[in-house]
Amino acid sequence: MSATRVITQLSPQRLFTACIGILLSACGGNDSPPTAPDTGVGSAFVNFETGQVRPLALSADGDTLVAVNTPNATLDILMIGEGDLQTTHSVPVGLEPVAVAINDNSEAWVVNHLSDSISVVDLTLNPPRVTKTLLTGDEPRDIVFAGSDSRLAFVTAAHRGQNGPEDKPIDAKLQTPGIGRADVWVFDVNNTGTSLGGDPLSVTTVFAQSLRSLAVSTDGTTVYAAAFHSGNQTTAVGENELSKPGPTTANDGILQPDTGLIVQFDGSDWRDETKSTSDLNGTSYNSLVPFTLPDYDIFALTATANPTVQRRVSGVGTTLFNMTVNPTNGGLYVSNTEALNVNRFEGHSTDVATLTGNFAQSRISVVSDDGVVINNLNDHIDHSSPADTTPAIAQPLGMAFSGDTLYVSAFASGMVAAYSSLQATPTQIPLSGGGPTGLVVDNKRNKLYILTRFNNSISVVDLNTQTQLNSIALSNPEPATVTDGRRFLYDATDTSSHGDASCGLCHVFGDTDALAWDLGNPSATVAANPNAFVNRFLAPDGDAVFHPLKGPMTTQSLRGLANAGPMHWRGDRTGVSAADNESLELAAFKEFNVAFPELLGRASPLPEADMHKFARFALTIQYPPNPIRSLDNSLTDQQSRGLETYMSKPTTGEIFTCNNCHTLDSASGHFGTSGLSSVEGDDISQEFKVPHLRNLYQKVGKFGNSGRFSGTTGDFGAQVSGYGFMHDGNMDTLQNFFKGSVFHFDDDPAVNDTMIRELVDFIMAIDSNMAPIVGQQITLSDTTNTATDVRIELLKQRAQLNECDLIAKGVVDTQLRGYLLQPNGDFQSDAGETITYAALRTQALRPNGAVTFTCVPPGSGQWMGIDRNLDGTLDGQSNS
Repeated sequence: MSATRVITQLSPQRLFTACIGILLSACGGNDSPPTAPDTGVGSAFVNFETGQVRPLALSADGDTLVAVNTPNATLDILMIGEGDLQTTHSVPVGLEPVAVAINDNSEAWVVNHLSDSISVVDLTLNPPRVTKTLLTGDEPRDIVFAGSDSRLAFVTAAHRGQNGPEDKPIDAKLQTPGIGRADVWVFDVNNTGTSLGGDPLSVTTVFAQSLRSLAVSTDGTTVYAAAFHSGNQTTAVGENELSKPGPTTANDGILQPDTGLIVQFDGSDWRDETKSTSDLNGTSYNSLVPFTLPDYDIFALTATANPTVQRRVSGVGTTLFNMTVNPTNGGLYVSNTEALNVNRFEGHSTDVATLTGNFAQSRISVVSDDGVVINNLNDHIDHSSPADTTPAIAQPLGMAFSGDTLYVSAFASGMVAAYSSLQATPTQIPLSGGGPTGLVVDNKRNKLYILTRFNNSISVVDLNTQTQLNSIALSNPEPATVTDGRRFLYDATDTSSHGDASCGLCHVFGDTDALAWDLGNPSATVAANPNAFVNRFLAPDGDAVFHPLKGPMTTQSLRGLANAGPMHWRGDRTGVSAADNESLELAAFKEFNVAFPELLGRASPLPEADMHKFARFALTIQYPPNPIRSLDNSLTDQQSRGLETYMSKPTTGEIFTCNNCHTLDSASGHFGTSGLSSVEGDDISQEFKVPHLRNLYQKVGKFGNSGRFSGTTGDFGAQVSGYGFMHDGNMDTLQNFFKGSVFHFDDDPAVNDTMIRELVDFIMAIDSNMAPIVGQQITLSDTTNTATDVRIELLKQRAQLNECDLIAKGVVDTQLRGYLLQPNGDFQSDAGETITYAALRTQALRPNGAVTFTCVPPGSGQWMGIDRNLDGTLDGQSNS
């Protein structure tokens, strides 16, 4: 959501379109989050807003509960007594832990989403500690044990990242069509290997954009892997004077711009929302969609060292959250939401149906040998009646069976729903803390434990009475800016007309749903566009406007909004009304308040004070490091040549460089945009804000496009995604984008193509908020080899270049100790002394003396390493 006007102007026709502009990515730009007036960790905390997947696990003997403490970067261990839960240990792991599984009673394996790692915690030692760190692909999410004696660990991750098998970066193949982009890693629990970060037995790539959750069949022979952003067989066809269904004018009679159209595959044809009618728009758009979307949701893999895919299941849902297996009949239960994005418009128009109050369904789909049975959890709601306040179940996440009863954590409803049957009305169990994510059943005591993310606590529910008994708070470093504003993103009960919708259904965990939506408003009028352009002399004379019928736009991320200027693809959340004491970005975000009545169907906008809290929270959400860029922050030769083209070559209209519009200046918090707008040419019908470029690697997966920008012909076959680049997601590759008439690289076609390839390679590896080294970690022990020493030297080097703070964690004389690297290369201990790295290394090489080194965000080392609450009393001193 920043602007940067690509000043393109081909004489009278204004044909110079936007430079890499309208193209790409999600909203955002970036800068440090606003300083929060909080005590404790305060503004030193970095909010990545990562979604938890499997945050709780129960030991086999039923006496120990472990919980991933995502904001605290710890695994919290709780003793289960007849009374309250009691936290006994808090073990530092990696950054953004999201899942944990216990292997018999001895080890807890923790998935660290940002660190691309697995922390193996030995629960038998006193105190428990990390004994090894296994490295995985980018953004791992879930883990299960399966196979013979449950000796195989299965982990989901993206098919990219710097930590591939055999210590090599993963080739993400970002320019290869028709391939899977998600992996399942398999480790041998009893022999994790001796290479840096362990030796996976195998890495299996599946045909999905991303994977999230895992489940194991009742007999332990099958592992189910669920796609995360699975999609719903929708795509956008490009603008080219399409004959779209009405309305075609704004409320003031002004004709809509030429925009694309969202179509959905119905089993035989690609059709728009009016497919049930017999008019023009009920006809097929097959000629405009040169690919297929198999929509594989669930992959059934053999629970073996080198798994094979036995079955692929489609039609389960759009965004898949979690899975569980019914122990009675072996049915696979999948919590999900189904997007209704083939339908159009928001607002309360009396002339046309809109998505207001009903744009996504919360569901549980049951997969069996007989197929897929869909259960809409809110079928009882009458969406045509704003007065219908029947209790809803919104955004189901975690699930667990106790006997024949299925317990479901309704993340956006602040409760657990107990189903005797998915066709029956559930018992609703309210929780004191909002945002329940994962849950586990304690059959030994007939209790249920639920992690509630809004207050970072564990609720205890008595299954006999189906009521909450108490809530145990976990240590939480998040400042009030985060905790006070988070619920407005997710809480459907307070923010929507029927309690079944929230902003978080599309901006999933503060990010995106990988879809496009046509959220024009037929009842609105054309408005002036007051935004600043890259070069005002090339801006339209008084004719820059925002038309309310804007056409399809891909969901933009809420990450990286700070310091990025106006918001939305067009910058139509302008922030021009910013008060003297607030930033343009804060004011721009508060302009989204209109979405609560116009899209979520709420009776009125949020109160001003609540919207202010929401805005402040949103501006804290950060982008992760770029997984395509080398850990040492260097560029390949090809990327370096692309950078030279980006910064110095007048490629746009032979006047402007890419950087003139997509400003890259990390010191100023600009990662492809400086917040200005661009003048678009004849190939694009509206003016857009120049978007940032930080998440383009996530948009690869659609090959084949349509419209005036097409440039491609033929059948591209099966693809993992229906959306790619540009505002509407129609553009398939950046190479094709750069073939637009406005761009010129060289008169020699071969040289021209080479320069484009190099430029694309650089853009995919562009700077992010965080250097690539942030989150990376490794454990040094008496079982590791010299490659571990080499990796630690890299961590130290990048820390001394201020790309991260380097902390170390280990146990000395039965006490957990923390260390923080100092500028001179020594480490300060949380007990107050300073020791050399050589001394710390000697300690790590003792039996059970493992020390884990982790690069944390700059400015976070003090609280994460040696002073948890930043009160000036070091952690080791307060414990002595």
